Amino acid sequence: MSVKNKLTLSVQYPDARLKEVITRPAIRKWIQAALFAPAELTIRFVDAEEGRALNKQYRGKDYATNVLTFAYNEGEEELPDDAPTRADIILCTDVLEKEAAEQHKSVEEHTAHLIVHGVLHAQGYDHEDDEEAAEMEGIETELLATLGYADPYAA
Repeated sequence: MSVKNKLTLSVQYPDARLKEVITRPAIRKWIQAALFAPAELTIRFVDAEEGRALNKQYRGKDYATNVLTFAYNEGEEELPDDAPTRADIILCTDVLEKEAAEQHKSVEEHTAHLIVHGVLHAQGYDHEDDEEAAEMEGIETELLATLGYADPYAA
């Protein structure tokens, strides 16, 4: 592992439904593929109730969403080059499983996509406008292909 991709990882399963399916080694592999700098990340799998509460409290949206990224050094201007990206990435199991079924994907494939998506957010990528969205989706598609997954945005 290169220094630039040094990863300190915590994985939490307060909603344990995916604990046997989505393993820590798989999560680490997906994160490593999307890391462009050192990172200290927590991945947390929650149920719809916790997902909804977090989305409402921090984004003002009263529903559970698939992934929330809380990037803690976002907007800090004077970080040293070797300062790790610090973030919590919250995945809502209920939404994740529902979306995977609707999109005819495995839970593993959809989780890999959402983790890559969350890790990119943690590193400052966003999709607030069409240009940003196209850039982020292109990076996600490329990274997922290196992991052996299909284009998550293909129709």
